[in-house]
Parts: sequence; C-alpha cells; structure tokens
Amino acid sequence: MNAVEIKSLTKEYGKSRGIIDVNLEIKEGEVFGFIGPNGAGKSTTIRTILNYIMPTNGKAEIFGLDCFTQSEKIKRQIGYLPSEVHYYDDMKVKELLKYSASFYNKDCSKKISELCDALELDTNKKLEELSFGNKKKVGIVQALLHEPKLLILDEPTSGLDPLMQNKFFELLKEENKKGVTIFFSSHVLTEVQKMCDRVAIIKEGKILNIESIDNLRANTYKKIKIELKNPENNAFDNFIGVVNRTVHDNCIEFLFNGQVDKVIKKLYEYDVKNIWIEEPQLEEIFMHYYE
Repeated sequence: MNAVEIKSLTKEYGKSRGIIDVNLEIKEGEVFGFIGPNGAGKSTTIRTILNYIMPTNGKAEIFGLDCFTQSEKIKRQIGYLPSEVHYYDDMKVKELLKYSASFYNKDCSKKISELCDALELDTNKKLEELSFGNKKKVGIVQALLHEPKLLILDEPTSGLDPLMQNKFFELLKEENKKGVTIFFSSHVLTEVQKMCDRVAIIKEGKILNIESIDNLRANTYKKIKIELKNPENNAFDNFIGVVNRTVHDNCIEFLFNGQVDKVIKKLYEYDVKNIWIEEPQLEEIFMHYYE
C-alpha cells in the first residue's frame, strides 16, 4: 500500500493560481522529495491533503484513508511540520509539548526528552523568549513526539543553523530506518539530494517530472567543462542535448543530456587543453526545469 496517493488534485483561487491536476504516489518507507521555488504550489498541496484547504477537484488518500472524510484518523498517524510555526507565547516549551502529547493515547515523555536533548532545546523557556530557530526545533519535536508513521515536512530547516540541520537530518534518517515515510518539501535542493529516494518537481502548480534521485543524476545529465587552447565562443552552441551553456575565457561549461561519446567525437574539432565530466548538483539539473 502506498503511504500517500494523490489523484488529479486541483485547488483554484479564482484568478490566482493554486495547484493543477497534481498526481503523486509515495511508497511506505520512502523518503520523497517535493521540490520547487517559493510559490510553486508545495504548501498548497500539503495543506490540501491535510484537509486544511478543500480542493476544487481530485482525490487524496493517506494509508488508504480519504483525506477529506477521514482526516481525524489520518492525523493520529502523521506528524506535520509547517514552514512557519506559531505558538501561545506565554506558555513554556515543556507545557506546550505536554499539551501536544495529550492528543495521543500514549506516553510520549521519553520521546520528547530524547528529541529535546538531541536538538539542545531548553524546555523551561517561554515560547516568547525563543528565537525563530528554536521555535522551529519545538515544531520538530511536536511532529515527532508521538512516533508517527508518516512525516510531512514543509521547508523544515528554515531557521536552523548548519550544525542543527545536520542533527535534524540524522533524526530523520533514524526515523526512516524504523519504517517512517517522509514527505519532504523544500526549495533548498541540496537538502533533497541528501535525504530523498525520489523527487517530484513542481512549477506554477503543475508537476513537471517525478524521478529517482539516482536516475535523475546518473542517467539524465552530466556536467561537462572543456578548456580549449584557443578561444572558441561558438563551441557546442546549439549542440543537441546541451543546456545551461556558459563561456568563461577559454572554458565552456554546460549540462549534457545524451550519450557522452557524442561530445567526445565533437571535441576532435577543437584544440582541447583539458576536460572534466562529473555528476551535476541537483540545483544545476533543476534550473533547466525551472527555465
């Protein structure tokens, strides 16, 4: 059974764009990335399947339960971290977490303690005293404290310093080893590259592509840099499969989609000083989709 199934999900806001005909399937135990620039429709998709927003059309299920008629049952099995967290400022952290845990028929105290220690979160402070980053830590603990089967994370690392981001990723890897499914939405592409098995690319409310990270990087594009002995500003211009071509002095750089031997054969036309062929970062791959 899939953890999440979304079929033809559409949300219209009058003349404003929402999401259009979104189709996704997320397998149980998978770490699934949802990538796109700000305003692409990531949060709208998430809020719709969580039943915070009613769709215009389409269906969505989580663990076989209808997102719009069985939302209460679903919420007991999932943890959700929104992109922005807001709290009652006069509550202490430990009071808020105890209150959050009271919604679940289980003792969450041990898990709360483990998470707060890992994230170096002072539970005796009032929420109004916390920085944005520490409030985000509270949100992380809230999402994980009841040991959910599915984690839905919307821009989860905003506000966290690099060291704390690494600790957060380690927590997620530990949860995933236990079988937890993770739906990871971000516009920070290197985060998705670290964490995810597959990724969906969304732009202007529409899914552009769904692909495994390995296939996307290994089988689709190569990053190629060629240093020539003499300037050749037109080298590989309009060459089939070349995207994002740039020229700096005697160096030409581009992403190539196709058989690399075609590039090697083309090099016989030039006086080559050096060549680099490597795996591109996801930022470089996805810029092509965004453009």
